[in-house]
Amino acid sequence: MPGAATPGRGTRRSNPAARLVRRGFTDPEAAVRRLAEPALAQHSGDSVLIDALAATADPDLALLGLARLAEACTPDDRHTLLDTLTTSKPLRDRLLGVLGASAALGDHLARHPHDWHALVTFEVRDIHPGPEEFLRTLYAHIWDDPTTGPRADALRTGYRRCLLGIAARDLTGTIGIGQTAAELADLAGATLHAALDIAREEDPEAAAVCRLAVIAMGKCGGGELNYVSDVDVVFVAEPREPAGQVERHPDADGRAVRAATRLAARLMRLCSDSTREGTIWPVDANLRPEGKNGPLVRTLGSHLAYYQRWAKTWEFQALLKARPVAGDAELGRAYLAAVTPLVWHAADRENFVQDVQQMRRRVIEAIPAAEVERELKLGPGGLRDVEFSVQLLQLVHGRADDSLRSPNTLTALADLSAGGYVGRADAASLDDAYRFLRAMEHRIQLFQLRRTHLLPTGEDDLRRLGRSLGMRTDPVGELNREWRRHAREVRRLHEKLFYRPLLDAVARLGADESALAGHLGTSPQAPVREGAAREGAGQRSGLSADAARTRLAALGYRDPVDALRHLQALASGVSRRAALQRTLLPVMLGWFADSADPDAGC
Repeated sequence: MPGAATPGRGTRRSNPAARLVRRGFTDPEAAVRRLAEPALAQHSGDSVLIDALAATADPDLALLGLARLAEACTPDDRHTLLDTLTTSKPLRDRLLGVLGASAALGDHLARHPHDWHALVTFEVRDIHPGPEEFLRTLYAHIWDDPTTGPRADALRTGYRRCLLGIAARDLTGTIGIGQTAAELADLAGATLHAALDIAREEDPEAAAVCRLAVIAMGKCGGGELNYVSDVDVVFVAEPREPAGQVERHPDADGRAVRAATRLAARLMRLCSDSTREGTIWPVDANLRPEGKNGPLVRTLGSHLAYYQRWAKTWEFQALLKARPVAGDAELGRAYLAAVTPLVWHAADRENFVQDVQQMRRRVIEAIPAAEVERELKLGPGGLRDVEFSVQLLQLVHGRADDSLRSPNTLTALADLSAGGYVGRADAASLDDAYRFLRAMEHRIQLFQLRRTHLLPTGEDDLRRLGRSLGMRTDPVGELNREWRRHAREVRRLHEKLFYRPLLDAVARLGADESALAGHLGTSPQAPVREGAAREGAGQRSGLSADAARTRLAALGYRDPVDALRHLQALASGVSRRAALQRTLLPVMLGWFADSADPDAGC
C-alpha cells in the first residue's frame, strides 16, 4: 500500500546506522555508540562533522580516533576542539584526515591530546618546514618542556609532533609525494642532530676530544625518505684540537675514534631503542667501509684509503646519495668533497655495468616466493627497478655530464630526460609510476607506523589504502588495477633502460672518448679555448680542439679535421636531438673505427 511504503522510507532515512552506512562507515552500530558518548554527544547530529568523517580513508577509524582524543582532553580543551572542528574546515581536513589514515598517530594524540593544536593553523614557514624548524620543535620538547620526561622520551614525542604535521599536509594534498619525502628526510636529519646533542650532553668528555659528522645515505641522503624506514648513515670523526695546543697528542686519531664511537653508538640507541613512547626508527650503519664487520667510526683518511683500495661497485653506488646531515658541518663537507670524485669514476671499473645488473637480480632472487607479487619496493616492477635504472644511467653518463649528479631519484630522472638520456615519454611514465608506488608505500606505512613494503591482503586494509589515494567508487578494484598497470610499465622500462647494450658500450669508453662528447657540443664556427671546459650549468667538460683531432686520428680517421667538423655540425646546439647525438656519437665513433673506412661513417 502507498501509505505503508512512505513511513518505511522515512524510517530508513531517519535511521542513524543506515545513514552512516551510506556515508561509508562499515560498522555503523559502533559508530552510533561512539557518537552518543558524552565526549561527542553534543555534536552527534552535526552533518558537517559526519560528512567530514565520511570523506576520510577510514571513517570508522577516524571516529574512533576523534572519540579517544576528545575523551583524553580536559573539559575546556575538548570544548575548544569540537567547536573549532565545526567552524574550521582546515582543521577538520587535517585532523580527521590523519585520524582516518593512521591508527598510530591516533594513539599518539590520545596520549598527547594537546598536540592537536599544532594542526589548527600553519604559519608560512610551517607549510614547507626545513631542518631548522624541525630542530627547533625537537629542542623545545627535549630541553624546554619539563613535562616531557627523560630525554629519549622527549625526542620521541617531539618527533611525532613533527610527523603529525607532515602527515596532515600530505593527506590533505598541501604537499606532494616529493615534498613529503623531502620533509621526512629533513626531519630524520634533525632527529639525528638532536640525538647527537643528547649523547654529547651525557658524555662531555667524548665530545671534548672529537669532531663527529653524521653522513646520511640511502633515501635519507637522497632527500626521499619513507614514513618508516631504516635510516642509513656513515660516521666520520677527527680529533678536536683544544685552542692553544701546540703539539698533537701521539694517539689523537685513536682517542678521537674511540670517543666518537661512544657518541655514535649512543645516538643509534636513542633513535632505535623502545621506551614508553615507543621507538623512532633503526639507525643502520652497515653501509660503512667493511659493513658490519668494520669499525663503526673512521677518520676521513681511513675512509678514503678504503674506498681507493678495497671498495666494491655497490659501495660507490651507495655513495651517490651521501649527504652530511648532523654533527660537525665542516667535517661533513670535507667528507663529501673527498668521496664525490670517486663516485664518478666508478663506471671505469671492469665489469661495472654487469656488477650493478647482477646486484639487482640478486635482490629479486632473495624475495620469498610468497611475497614477490606483493613487494612494492624490491619486487619486479617495484620502486627498486626505477631507482636502479636511474642510478646506473647516472653513474655511466654522469662521468662527463655533471648535470646528472642529483642524489634524488625524481630530480635525477628529470635531468636524464632533459639531457636526452631517457626519452620524454619513458621518463614521464617512470615518474608517474614512481610517485604512485611511493604514495602506496607511504599510506601503508602510515597506518601503524611500521616498516613494510608489502601490499596488504585484507579487504578492509585495501579499501582504506585505495580511499586514501582518492579512489572512492571501487577502491579495492581500482587500486589493484592501477598498481598492476604501473608495475608492468616500470618493469618494461627497467628492462629497456637497465639492460640495453649501449650502456655497457658507453661505460667501456676511455676518458678521452667520454671527454670527446663534450667537445662535440661545440659549434664548428665557434672559437675553442684550449683546454677549457664548456661554460654553463649542466654542460659537459670537453677536450680541446687539438686533443679532439688527436683522438680521432688515433681511432683511425685519415682526415680528423674534416671528421671533427662533421661531428660538430651534428652534435652542436642545445636541442634535444643534439643532446642525443652527443650521447651516441662517442660510442658510434668506436664502431666506425673498426670499419674499413672510418671517415665514410662520418
